Amino acid sequence: MVPFEAAPAQLSGLRQVVRSQLDLWDASAITEEAELVATELGANVIKHVGRDAAACLVLELRESRVRLEVHDRSRVLPAPLTEVCAENDERGRGLHIIAAMARDWGSVRTAAGKVIWCELSLKPADFEGRIGRAAAVLSAYCQPSSTSRPDLAALDETVTDVITDLLHLLAAQGGDPDGALGRAQMHYEAEAA
Repeated sequence: MVPFEAAPAQLSGLRQVVRSQLDLWDASAITEEAELVATELGANVIKHVGRDAAACLVLELRESRVRLEVHDRSRVLPAPLTEVCAENDERGRGLHIIAAMARDWGSVRTAAGKVIWCELSLKPADFEGRIGRAAAVLSAYCQPSSTSRPDLAALDETVTDVITDLLHLLAAQGGDPDGALGRAQMHYEAEAA
């Protein structure tokens, strides 16, 4: 259990805690996903509960999954994710990202407030899993499609928007967007070969 105050400066500390614990569990394969989830959950506390609110991060190893929980003192649960939203609506995007990456996630009221949790699989992501996660993230961007197969130009633009937003998030947290792009390109080329 790692207590923290809901402030942007605390988010890098949460990522470091996640990285260190996953290294101890020999689960570093999901470090990037877990760090992003911890950042999004922490950012949600800042945005929806309030800056400097008391919160707590809990990490737990469960068979083939890692569970991340963020506890805070607000009893207000996040609104359910919907498929219909305005094209430029930013609300709920963090939860859409979490839902797309996690095997399971949810929220529940507690005696002291609430907990938002998610579980990440320790099993390596296969090609179909990556495609499914990508499709779920793209759906969070609310791009309307009249057919089951999106227009290639619209899909290209949406993918570019997703990548751009993720790079902005990374830069805002003190990360290296150029390094992330390079690693992503290497991962893609290795898996596509």
